[in-house]
Amino acid sequence: MDVRPDDLPDGLVIADGAGRVVCFNAAAVRITGRAREEALGSPLHTALPLEDLDGRRWWQLTDPYNGPAIRNGQPERNLLLPGGHEVLVAARYVRQRPRGPVERVVVTLRGTEARRRTERSHAELIATVAHELRSPLTSVKGFTATLLAKWERFTDDQKRLMLETVNADANRVTRLIAELLDISRIDSGRLEVRRQRLDMAAVVQRHVDAHVAAGRPASRFKTEIADELPDLWADPDKVDQVLANLLENAVRHGEGTVTIEVQPTSSPREPGGTGTAVTVSDEGPGIPEESMSRVFTRFWRGSRRGGTGLGLYIVKGIVEAHGGAITVERAPAGGARFRFILPVGAPAFLA
Repeated sequence: MDVRPDDLPDGLVIADGAGRVVCFNAAAVRITGRAREEALGSPLHTALPLEDLDGRRWWQLTDPYNGPAIRNGQPERNLLLPGGHEVLVAARYVRQRPRGPVERVVVTLRGTEARRRTERSHAELIATVAHELRSPLTSVKGFTATLLAKWERFTDDQKRLMLETVNADANRVTRLIAELLDISRIDSGRLEVRRQRLDMAAVVQRHVDAHVAAGRPASRFKTEIADELPDLWADPDKVDQVLANLLENAVRHGEGTVTIEVQPTSSPREPGGTGTAVTVSDEGPGIPEESMSRVFTRFWRGSRRGGTGLGLYIVKGIVEAHGGAITVERAPAGGARFRFILPVGAPAFLA
């Protein structure tokens, strides 16, 4: 399929061997604010009057047509358009033969807004991680230093309590590191899914049994599982993460009965295919309507305090890595209702 210059998300400007602009795509028009008709046929330095951050004219500095013949372009950097508008610019010099004359200069333009949003997101992630790590690490350091310095002064019960606290805080740090690794893999598209045949009904029951064994009343949970479910190939560990997060949220932040439904459904990615839908709902206050669109974003905590706010972002990434989809809405009883769908999939060696 041919891709036209106007289909590209980044600005594209091409100048011929004489330095005249022969291509000025729609994104370049949007980024520079210059009309295409005005740019086409004009000298490159006129169509793109770029300056560096020190106010020097970029085309005079780089001199693509008369500079050293070994150069093949310019790496991306911040430059300024008239009016101080910042833009990311990269250039490639096209030669028919090594050290030959430049026959094309291909320039790409990108706005800086997306990069700034990414930088802000990274800064917020670092601040959140630093805050979340400080408390358990301070606790670990404090208790271990105290035990080392005054071991003989404590009873066995006191030592056990302090070591149990250290162990719990170490587990908290481990979970946070695991979340960061998951986010890195999700953001880079490298989250690996190891598919195996999965009995979703058994997985759900195992999670409910674990909550009951931890001391929560069995009457708090209600399961509704269809008699016949399609064969499902999914990553057991990743599905465990999804269910653990959704159930923990429902139990900790919801109220009343937590209902888990497992039903066959059409695949969200393959029309006519089949999949498995899992719904987790509670009877608590639910999620405010104005927050529904932000539930699966990083750092969303709603009105609750504590936690990193990364769990549902990771849940969404895991479900989508399986080719599935997840939604949230108000439950019939007034609480939150999360529903995720996993398509049938295929064994790892066939995927």
